[in-house]
Amino acid sequence: HASLELLKAHAVISRSWLLGKTRSARSAAPAVGSDVPGSEDEVIKWWDHDDHEHYDVCADDHCQRYQGLTRACTPAVAQAIEATRGLVLVDRDGNLCDARFSKSCGGVLEQFEYCWQPDHKHYLVARADAPDALHFPDLTREDAARRWILSSPPAYCNTTSREILSQVLNDYDQETTDFYRWQVTYDAATLASLLHRRTGVDYGRIRALEPVARGTSGRLWKLRVVGERLTRVIGKELAIRYALSESCLYSSAFVVDAGEPDADGYPVSFTLHVAGWGHGVGLCQIGAAVMGARGIGYEQILQHYF
Repeated sequence: HASLELLKAHAVISRSWLLGKTRSARSAAPAVGSDVPGSEDEVIKWWDHDDHEHYDVCADDHCQRYQGLTRACTPAVAQAIEATRGLVLVDRDGNLCDARFSKSCGGVLEQFEYCWQPDHKHYLVARADAPDALHFPDLTREDAARRWILSSPPAYCNTTSREILSQVLNDYDQETTDFYRWQVTYDAATLASLLHRRTGVDYGRIRALEPVARGTSGRLWKLRVVGERLTRVIGKELAIRYALSESCLYSSAFVVDAGEPDADGYPVSFTLHVAGWGHGVGLCQIGAAVMGARGIGYEQILQHYF
């Protein structure tokens, strides 16, 4: 049911991304960050396609959940592929673009370097997911990020239309009903156990989850976990998402409200108020679906996000 213009845009970026990965994977150095020493424990890591030794891409989040060549192809998809045959995104130097995409940016696009290696890409920068792409708040500021995440500002991806969402979501993804703004609450014991199992670090009881650094979309790329036994800063965004979910938290664009303290002064619960789904870099799939449904052409969609 996806619009032809959305499918054309996706054909171009998928082709660009996969060609870029299969070529660079043979020559690039591993892109995993290492522990970073500081005044307190700090572990900053990221994962990318370069981590694979025996294959180019995989089906995990850091490889855009690539699912191979055997997926079903509808007549509309075939039409979009044929209409864009041979077209790729290239940067101003003529190199293939690293054409990233995510489900929902949450209203503002994230810059590449806040999710992966510190390599600024001029085509993967902060932009509002709205007609006026250059007007957005400075979400690296904590006060602005909190206001933004706790509100529901207009954006292309700010939609609850089941028709639109079904264009970009698999059946199992549609079991989730909220993408633009949502929340999750953990009781204290669950959070402590989750962090221990997911990070291998026993923090003991958790006193606080404190924002340290945010990217351009409000996504945290450094989070301080203040525990009974130790305090540690973790990042980047995917490491934070892995640490705070049994699978992968949908987004690191969140603010935390702690519950009432227990007799020892530790919060009894933690509520995460969250924006978006995914890393937020590049094309926002739900936003692009809305643009396509409004009759906006695929070239304009691509120019909006890259």
